[in-house]
Amino acid sequence: MATNRFALTALTALAPVSWGSTYAVTTEFLPADRPLFTAALRALPAGLLLLALARVLPRGVWWGKAALLGALNIGAFFPLLFLSAYRLPGGMAAVVGSVGPLFVAGLSVPLLGERPTPRTLLTGVAAALGVSLVVLKASGALDLVGALAALASAASMSAGTVLTKRWGRPDAVGPLALTAWQLTAGGLLIVPVALVAEGAPPALDGRAVGGYLYLALANTAVAYWLWFRGIGRLTATQVTFLGPLSPLTAAVIGWAALGQSLTPPQLAGMGLAFGATVLGQLRTRGPATVVVAASAEAEDTRHAPDTAVPLGGVP
Repeated sequence: MATNRFALTALTALAPVSWGSTYAVTTEFLPADRPLFTAALRALPAGLLLLALARVLPRGVWWGKAALLGALNIGAFFPLLFLSAYRLPGGMAAVVGSVGPLFVAGLSVPLLGERPTPRTLLTGVAAALGVSLVVLKASGALDLVGALAALASAASMSAGTVLTKRWGRPDAVGPLALTAWQLTAGGLLIVPVALVAEGAPPALDGRAVGGYLYLALANTAVAYWLWFRGIGRLTATQVTFLGPLSPLTAAVIGWAALGQSLTPPQLAGMGLAFGATVLGQLRTRGPATVVVAASAEAEDTRHAPDTAVPLGGVP
């Protein structure tokens, strides 16, 4: 049983690890300053692919619920995080996004009637501090628009997460279909906004096409399926503290592939965030808490984080 749980946790962890590669892919392969276009190409193709595989459409009130969840978790979250990541200095987008679990904890009290344990809150603060040490740099002035966009993105995902937890899933509908509905709805919401705000799609070379294929398939469709599969079987707290793996992966890729240096404070932050991740996998006695990684994908600055998609019916 312990071996199976470890394997499930490891597979689920591949999602935030994949999201941590988004910064490198965006800066090295994709056209610059096209956050809405990039968000649309990540969400809509992945959603349509998963929808074709699931072959299940919403019914009744779930048309409205899926549209709202898609708007909160994808349609608003992706563009806001892209905007904040392009405008904020250092790793401020990841730092602001790391408070998402605390937003979820606050919303869970009135909407779900569940309170997080002190250990969960302390571990969440430790994880946020570790992420801050890893990605936050002293240079650059704070951009107000970027900061507000980062906070709004965290709030959007937090609200979507709590609503998904509250509503669960329809009978006989698995996480694949629920993910497909949200990605498709969110992508359809982003496309017209991208066309109005950014104009026609840019010309794409082979590198850009490869980058977008990676983001849509491995980084979104597969990663989100693993994430939903995991949150359907693990506790909410365990899934929450896989989130710091995303900025940690971004830092390691930056060091190994992009020639970026890691300072002693960054190494200490990596240890702190990873320790919080491990501690977060320990089972909590008593009622399960509902602190979910609302911004697991706030990997680093100047990229479009892929959000940690919300809970889809945690048992």
